[in-house]
Amino acid sequence: MRRQLSLVLTLALGLAAVLPAQADTVIEDFTMHPENRWRFFTDAVMGGVSTGRLEIVTGDGAPHARMTGQISTANNGGFIQMRRDLDAPPPAGTTGLRLIVRGNGQRYFAHLRNGATLMPWQYYQAPFEVTPDWAEVRLPFTAFHASGRMMPGTPAVESLRSVAVVAYGRAHEAEIEVREVGFY
Repeated sequence: MRRQLSLVLTLALGLAAVLPAQADTVIEDFTMHPENRWRFFTDAVMGGVSTGRLEIVTGDGAPHARMTGQISTANNGGFIQMRRDLDAPPPAGTTGLRLIVRGNGQRYFAHLRNGATLMPWQYYQAPFEVTPDWAEVRLPFTAFHASGRMMPGTPAVESLRSVAVVAYGRAHEAEIEVREVGFY
């Protein structure tokens, strides 16, 4: 009996070492009508003067989104954003946001909104850098910080409502491409 238990434990530990803890969850790969899921907007919604556009690229390798624009901090502005509402919160055990991106070597931000982000200007934010080559970016939820004082310090994953990629906070030219969005 003891020998059988030892064999079962050895097999279980061996399988645990081979199997991944949890697979990544892809919520967007830009193949099936992403224009129906992504919204683009600028700081013009609050009087700013930043300009830009979002296009879905299908003929340049893998399908992806390209967000470009001119960020201006004039008139209390300073952002352009592509946002996707989530159909459901991430699976239990999810620990972060995963992006495959490339761009013009600038710093961009991921924004999350959840049940604690009641006002339009509230979000959780984490920075990331892009390079001209496609690269995976993994942002643990603990890296996201609340935009306001009346919000919990880190986002509650079980109530996530949207994910956004944002050019924000300083006057600059934005050019970022996103090939995949998911959770890990």
